[in-house]
Amino acid sequence: MSVGIKERVDDLTNRLSQAGFEVVGKPCTTGDGYYESVGVDLDGDKV
Repeated sequence: MSVGIKERVDDLTNRLSQAGFEVVGKPCTTGDGYYESVGVDLDGDKV
């Protein structure tokens, strides 16, 4: 999913964490240039 800008990635990651979702990858720039974070959904899948 794309949210557009780094600040939205940070905000969404914080909101998901506060809502009790597990964040397994803190926001960072990946080797291919994407700024992303990784969380776990209710089924245990990484998103």
